[in-house]
Amino acid sequence: MVITGSSMLSCLGDLDETYRALLAGRSGVAPLRVGDPQKLGVRNAYGIEDRGAVHSAAPRLAGRWLARCVLDALRQARIDPAGRRVAVVVGTGLRELHGVEQWYADGAELRLAELHFGTAVRSVLPQATEIHTLTNACAASGYALALAADLLELGEADAVVAAGCDTMTESMLAMIGRVGTSTADMVRPFDEFRGGVLLGEGAAAVVLERAGSRPDQPAAQGVLRGVGVGCDAYHETAPDRAGIVATMRDAHSRAGVTPEGVDLVLAHGTATALNDPTEAAALLEVFGTGGPPVTAIKGAIGHTSGGAALMSLLVALAAMRRGEVPPVVGLRAPIAAAEKLDLVYGQPRPARPRVAQVNAFGFGGVNAVAIVEAVDD
Repeated sequence: MVITGSSMLSCLGDLDETYRALLAGRSGVAPLRVGDPQKLGVRNAYGIEDRGAVHSAAPRLAGRWLARCVLDALRQARIDPAGRRVAVVVGTGLRELHGVEQWYADGAELRLAELHFGTAVRSVLPQATEIHTLTNACAASGYALALAADLLELGEADAVVAAGCDTMTESMLAMIGRVGTSTADMVRPFDEFRGGVLLGEGAAAVVLERAGSRPDQPAAQGVLRGVGVGCDAYHETAPDRAGIVATMRDAHSRAGVTPEGVDLVLAHGTATALNDPTEAAALLEVFGTGGPPVTAIKGAIGHTSGGAALMSLLVALAAMRRGEVPPVVGLRAPIAAAEKLDLVYGQPRPARPRVAQVNAFGFGGVNAVAIVEAVDD
């Protein structure tokens, strides 16, 4: 299965703008512009400044970003939905919770159907044969990619758009502001002095097709080798090393690769007290010392929840295509648990990885790991 179109929107811009910022070590963190920082206990976030005009005929905020990315990805793929069966699977952590908060605060109109993304998707793709909204926490768009591959493999669609989106909400910000003794200035994955996670927002989408399924198919941007998923239910919020390891090995099995065949890892890297050492330990268990280079992108764009997995995947494909692995923005001194990992930090690393692993882990042990392969120019 190949990726024939893609699109991404983060606080740093589109995919090209985000990738260039990552190479430059630039972070999109800024003072919080949603809610009252004093009441929420959060000062900074990775928000998108251009939030667009709100009117009743338009999809809500996350839906607008989603619709834009779905349309852009389909245009790249040069798909005519009138002649192809196109399904869409959207992964999200919060759906349109922002709209619920607006309804509660000031009585803004809210239709229950808007909590899912069918309306938003059909605003740009009315011919979609089916649209699914998955709420699988921070691994949601990884799960969307897995279901998209299943739909394609089973012949339920000619092409499937896998997507993810989320916007920050006051309730989620309040939770972040209350779980720690202090809040972070920025996200610093695997850093000894990390202060925890901060929210980002945006959307991402990829078009998945069978290779050579149509004569006008554009050149592939990458090959999806396989996606491993799991729900270990170890704890409501704490990650479990064994569950993460099992999902990584499931991904390798589905992709037909060994750990030695993986050339790059895009880590989940939330900069939280538990995730970073647990993920580092899981990576060392699977790959051993001397494993592949490891990078992560949340220091630059924050934790984008439902979109996180696909955003990391698109950065992995960009790195394989352009021959530079971006550094972990915000990482200065690695934690002891990650010292034996080959972390990329300080500056980009020239490399031509062929196979990349993309990690995404969510509350409740909802995990997704994707394996993608580069294509020859």
